[in-house]
Amino acid sequence: MKIVFLIHNVYGIGGTIRTTLNLASALADRHEVTIVSMLRHRTSPRFTIDERMTLVPLVDLRKDAADTADPRLHQPAESFPSAEKRHKQYSRLTDLRAEEYLRTCDADVIIGTRPGINVYLARFAPRHALRIAQEHLTHDTHSTRLRSQLARHYRGLDAVITTTEADATAYRTRMRLPGVHIQTIANSVPQPHVPPTGGSTQVIAAAGRLVRAKRFDLLIEAFAKVAAERPDWSLCIYGTGTDKDRLQDLIDDRGLAGRASLMGATAHIEAEFAQASIVASASDAESFGMTLVEAMRCGVPVVSTNCPLGPAEIIHDGVDGLLVPVGDAAALAAALLDLIDDEGARRRMGDAARRASKRFDPVPIAATYDALFTELGATRRSRAWQRGRGRWRARIGRSMRRLCGEIADRRQRGDVGGRPDGTPQAR
Repeated sequence: MKIVFLIHNVYGIGGTIRTTLNLASALADRHEVTIVSMLRHRTSPRFTIDERMTLVPLVDLRKDAADTADPRLHQPAESFPSAEKRHKQYSRLTDLRAEEYLRTCDADVIIGTRPGINVYLARFAPRHALRIAQEHLTHDTHSTRLRSQLARHYRGLDAVITTTEADATAYRTRMRLPGVHIQTIANSVPQPHVPPTGGSTQVIAAAGRLVRAKRFDLLIEAFAKVAAERPDWSLCIYGTGTDKDRLQDLIDDRGLAGRASLMGATAHIEAEFAQASIVASASDAESFGMTLVEAMRCGVPVVSTNCPLGPAEIIHDGVDGLLVPVGDAAALAAALLDLIDDEGARRRMGDAARRASKRFDPVPIAATYDALFTELGATRRSRAWQRGRGRWRARIGRSMRRLCGEIADRRQRGDVGGRPDGTPQAR
């Protein structure tokens, strides 16, 4: 079977890139896999690409690349949804390259990995291919305008895959998609090739984009409380982002220089987590929580805010990690101190985390996708019938709403009971 993944930019660093490559590599054991990157900004990807897979970049943004001289690169995208957060990074050239690739694609399965790309998939992918949209963000974090744009196109897909059951429920109840299979399949994380320290170091680690939603400021505030009581412990934060300068200022203002450090981005976060005794996450919201699973696979317990949607579906509170209220620096600090002061608990939770995290191994996740492909192929006709019935019901609903509106307007004008031209009927 030929499988194609569509991704924003596989040459960068990020959770969607990591989990896509993990799954693609596992599927390559049985299938022919291609990674199509909408954009390319460097010569080689930061993550290792399985040599069994084919990599196809569509638009080359490297300096002196021919695409940078194409005037369509500077024209706004028309097919990529305007309400999508990355709309400004897309162009008319991206639209056309994506359409050209998809219309001529001979894949059996095509999987999109972000909302705007899933719209490309719905609009341009050949009908013979199974069209599967992965949701690495969440339904509720999308704007009302984007949800409206997605609903219009997602009706033409075969499946929408979410990373949490809570998000799948949101799609089932708030976005009417007749004939579209909605299923939860967690992101996959392989077993790391580095041995854990066993909870013996005095290091707390964290990782993610340095943006406000990740609340690294809250983590730094919590660590300030920790550092005051346990001065031998340090905090290492991995990642890059727009909040870097603000976070560095906060570290300096709290007198944590040399104790709390912004380490920059790394393509090998497992090696860093394996050297820590605790991994922390202070996010206000997570669509899944890749860093949580990566830490657990290294045998490191996680202290995380119990934010929507992922952490509570990953961490068993008090067993393989700790969950604390969102936005509560004092509770986060207290949980960190509990683990700092109890090395035995750290080891027990780390061992439990390693065992529990096996459910995220790429092999069983790939098997779940294989089963999904089989099911979608077997239910094509029945789902097409549901989709057609859904379109018919939607048309009837629109007609009834339009008719009710017209009647209401006529009543307001005093035309009820009159002729179509508005003159009164004879009695």
